[in-house]
Amino acid sequence: MRPGPKNLITDVPGLRVGNAQDAALRSGVTVLTADRPFTAAVHVMGGAPGTRETDLLAPDRLVQEVDALFLSGGSAFGLDAGTGIMAGLRAQGRGFPVGPVRVPIVPGAILFDLLNGGDKDWGDSPYPALGRAALEGAGRDFALGTAGAGHGAMTGNLKGGLGSASCVLPSGITVGALVAVNALGQATVGETAHFWAAPWEEGEEFGGLGPAPMVAQEAPLPRKRLGEATTIAIVATDAALGKAQAHRMAVAAHDGMARALAPAHTPLDGDLVFGVSTGARPLSDPVTEAFQLGHAAATCLARAIARAVFLADPMPGDLQPSWRSRFGSGSGKP
Repeated sequence: MRPGPKNLITDVPGLRVGNAQDAALRSGVTVLTADRPFTAAVHVMGGAPGTRETDLLAPDRLVQEVDALFLSGGSAFGLDAGTGIMAGLRAQGRGFPVGPVRVPIVPGAILFDLLNGGDKDWGDSPYPALGRAALEGAGRDFALGTAGAGHGAMTGNLKGGLGSASCVLPSGITVGALVAVNALGQATVGETAHFWAAPWEEGEEFGGLGPAPMVAQEAPLPRKRLGEATTIAIVATDAALGKAQAHRMAVAAHDGMARALAPAHTPLDGDLVFGVSTGARPLSDPVTEAFQLGHAAATCLARAIARAVFLADPMPGDLQPSWRSRFGSGSGKP
């Protein structure tokens, strides 16, 4: 496997991503959409999820494709982002046809960033406008780190953020991951600069430090309360998958979360992964290629999580240091 040309989820042809954020609010929204409706599924492993319209992603539901997915800050308030995204898609003539009406299908998930030092004293919810702005700004290039849904994210010890990574399989199939990291756990090993995801790093995409030296590991204690932490992600491919196959890819991708965060999938996190297929490339070997897709999705997600933390920017008023402010900048060498 090798990274795609941009090392972003948008290396999957047809996908576009947009971010919108509010620096005073210390929150934001990230939208993934495509040139046409796409297959999507979801798998939840955290104990405190927050979601919108995820029930319709089950294989037996009527609607088989969606128009967009979103990741948002704001806890349950952030689910309002879907309203703005729907309005933008409706203006584009997108949506599931019901007689003369089109209803945009926009599942999403949220993370908790209400106690990160931002100004949360709003009147009308800011999230519909953020959602629509993210949709309207969607393209193949987008910012990572302190951006979009990861703008106000935190982890167990450092600032979180928005991350992405991609890979191309020997068959030519592309896999990508997009993640907003607001975890209870840590992406780095103990008090070191080394990332848990280091064995899967490509080049120096998150510093090139390699695996951590042996350090004593202690049983972790939660630094956040119930519902205050979540890592929410999307893994996508151009391989032609049905809903059930996309669900299996999402299940496998959770391994990447466990590789990159310690601990992961706790009762206090809302960890979930959406699985996406654009359907552009039929599987030539459904058994072997489905096996490879799961591994690639997990690997991309682990890398994306590390990149989210590595690329987070320090800002005035931060409640946590960023990786760069604590360990260095440039090449990432401390």
